[in-house]
Amino acid sequence: MSANKIVTFLTFNDRAEEAVNLYTSIIHNSKIVSMNRYPEGGPAPAGSVMSAEFELEGQPFVALDGGPSFTFSQGTSLLVNCDTQEEIDELWERLSDGGEEGPCGWLTDRFGLSWQIVPRVLGQLLSGPDPAKAQRVMQAMLQMSKLEIKKLQDA
Repeated sequence: MSANKIVTFLTFNDRAEEAVNLYTSIIHNSKIVSMNRYPEGGPAPAGSVMSAEFELEGQPFVALDGGPSFTFSQGTSLLVNCDTQEEIDELWERLSDGGEEGPCGWLTDRFGLSWQIVPRVLGQLLSGPDPAKAQRVMQAMLQMSKLEIKKLQDA
């Protein structure tokens, strides 16, 4: 188990392995640390994933297959600060595939987990010294699904 004091724990409806493989394949600086599987005679099919430890951008996570009683809500999301539009575009495309695009940089992936794909510059634009500019940026953002850095900067 991770040495970190606090670790995000995600419980999936029998798709933890698929989710972990997807997330670690598209988020840079990510890896699967361990994958624990059910033995013969366990509560789930032998060989299926019981739990997995993985890292996304060096942040530790644990995934568990918990069955259909476990679901995610938009009240919890993973926020990814992106440096380039290319990074936003790639993450948006891959994470929203089979999921649902939402407003203002939010999406729900095919497993039901909510993500915020946000340009790192957004915070600076919204809290800059010019309140009128910040308001224009906010209005531009509210019109977008996937966030576009150039349009936010030009607002």
